[in-house]
Amino acid sequence: MKIAALDTVAVFNGSRNFLFVLVRTDTGLVGIGESGLPGVELAVQGAVEHLKPLLIGQDASRIEHLWQVMARWAFFPAAGAQSAAMSAIDIALWDIKGQALGVPVYELLGGRTRDKVLCYAHINEGMHTPRFVERCAKLKEQGWKSFRCSPWLDADLTAEPRIQVARSVKQVQAMRETLGPEADLIIDAHTRLDLPEAIRLCRELEPLDPYFVEDPLRSEDAAAYRRLRSQVHVPLAAGEQYGSKWQFRPLIEEELVDYCRLDPCLCGGISESKKIAGWCEVHHIRLAVHNPLGPVATAACLHLNLSSPNFGVQEQPALPGIMGDVFPQQMKWEDGYLLPPTTPGLGVKIDLEAAKKYPYREWTPPQTRRTDRSVTNW
Repeated sequence: MKIAALDTVAVFNGSRNFLFVLVRTDTGLVGIGESGLPGVELAVQGAVEHLKPLLIGQDASRIEHLWQVMARWAFFPAAGAQSAAMSAIDIALWDIKGQALGVPVYELLGGRTRDKVLCYAHINEGMHTPRFVERCAKLKEQGWKSFRCSPWLDADLTAEPRIQVARSVKQVQAMRETLGPEADLIIDAHTRLDLPEAIRLCRELEPLDPYFVEDPLRSEDAAAYRRLRSQVHVPLAAGEQYGSKWQFRPLIEEELVDYCRLDPCLCGGISESKKIAGWCEVHHIRLAVHNPLGPVATAACLHLNLSSPNFGVQEQPALPGIMGDVFPQQMKWEDGYLLPPTTPGLGVKIDLEAAKKYPYREWTPPQTRRTDRSVTNW
């Protein structure tokens, strides 16, 4: 079973682009993967073009070997667009192997360690409107058990750290009052805070019993997490921006986080994610996978989580079914959980004709600034 072709498909979902990679084999099987680097889809497509000559004609079943080829061929360590491209290709190869053997991907990863996967929803409405509490109540009524909010921005995309901290605490207070003591509450600072504000946020949230505080600091410097860890007592989560196991190393080995936010569509695919997950298990770190993307990303995360004993929670911004005409076969959700697919491979199918109705559009992530107009993270 040889790789015959690789194609990219970019679709605009109404607010951002999704980028998928199709790996075609000489037997007729087609696997699908998804890139986890929004905003630079053209760069990822270029990286796929560079990888094509290395992969076409190769045995599609040699997934680990092909991963090593993609990661090492250019001498410089794979990162950014290259890592996102190889992640999508790796996921597609697992999809092909599952189809070829007639089993879901999680069976290839050791089989299920659980019967369903807990998910958390996003609550994006601003704190100073009744919609925030209404959204909390509606999600609870739907059956969700875990909920995430992020400090909302001003209309001009201003994000002043001290104001964001105060708003965050009020948001979580409103969530706790609405959702009750058993709900899992997650606050995502989205890497916008500096160390003093991150310490303040974590300390003020402690009485509200958050499930974890996500990305309170920028991810580039693990030393900052070392300092934060020594001064706060709430669970911490980070890692969604990392593109390889090497970047995760200090967070895991020094046990600087309680939840690993790996993204299979960015950190090297299912192959690399499974290695990182096992490494986390040794350090009693649970998985809280990053999944703000499309149906293929949801499926890849689900298969990983079904097979991982140290799973915690899966990000799921909304109910499965987005772009249902393009993806007529997706994952199933019930009462706050994603359910194991039973079809071979990932269990996701794409309708390429339907995808043509949603052509790629140039899209730039929000440009967030502080009150003095200096740049901060989105």
